[in-house]
Amino acid sequence: MSKILVTGGAGYIGSHAVVELQQAGYQPIIVDNFSNSQESALAGIESILGTSVPIYRIDCADEAALRGVFQAEPGIAGVIHFAAFKAVGESVEKPLAYFRNNVGSLLTLLAVMPEFGVENLVFSSSCTVYGIPDALPVTEATPTKPASSPYGRTKQMCEDIMHDVSAASTNKLRTILLRYFNPIGAHESAKIGELPLGVPNNLVPFITQTAAGIREKLTIYGNDYDTPDGTNIRDYIHVVDLAKAHVVAVQRLLDHKASETVETFNVGTGHGNTVLEVVQAFEQASGQKLNYSIGLRRPGDVPAIYADATKAEQVLGFKTETSLLDSLASSWKWQQTLK
Repeated sequence: MSKILVTGGAGYIGSHAVVELQQAGYQPIIVDNFSNSQESALAGIESILGTSVPIYRIDCADEAALRGVFQAEPGIAGVIHFAAFKAVGESVEKPLAYFRNNVGSLLTLLAVMPEFGVENLVFSSSCTVYGIPDALPVTEATPTKPASSPYGRTKQMCEDIMHDVSAASTNKLRTILLRYFNPIGAHESAKIGELPLGVPNNLVPFITQTAAGIREKLTIYGNDYDTPDGTNIRDYIHVVDLAKAHVVAVQRLLDHKASETVETFNVGTGHGNTVLEVVQAFEQASGQKLNYSIGLRRPGDVPAIYADATKAEQVLGFKTETSLLDSLASSWKWQQTLK
């Protein structure tokens, strides 16, 4: 069983990736400082898998602590780097924290990996690197534009760093950049799912918390965008589909099939939905009527973005499987397990 280090492995996407890795025959090793995740995710992972997964409670920006993990786990074959702050709105308010955490943790990882001969990295990037695109859908060849938020800039900077590292004469690292769109949903067991700390920054957990009576109402940030109903358009991908894309990417690296030192793939459904469409789909999937109102636009939000997912299908053999309705139904099932 090849060992795969998963930074941020107790987080929303990370926990689902850990499950998919283990079920695909890998040995995931979790690194997480629980700054944006909860210990309960570990119990959910263990319940699904029927076994525990090694966990190191450290900050992966701490070079000495991270080096200690590699020393304690000889033979790590690759790394999936999820650990990052990820809220667009929060990044506008706390830009320094985002640069320190998101860029700093990558720099630390890139410094430590070569010491232990670890040459395979799957990086959690984002569609925010495209900024406000001139045309939709975006392909991997779509030019990156100035990001609309500090969060987006951290992802652009991280991608630039990895391209620069790959160009060094001494480089042996092989990297796959996965540019995510909007992950939603939960594991079919409802034992792991999105568990935001405090007030959710993402749409779907705010929807489910409103339906559950935890929030009084959902505020939709703007209805005057140039979209069919005036609300933002996003590409919503089920989190298990997204997790499976990481397994495929890891296998590609271990099989030495990468055609370049840095490869980039969009990971989305290839279809965009407006916020109002998501609200209506949730009401259909759950049978719950949502209390919502229209508010002002939120700083940093891109009006519309969704993926051209052709390259991932043709090169990786990866394609999403879960519909928007099924994704939202799984989110509601997960919400109902929370107390």
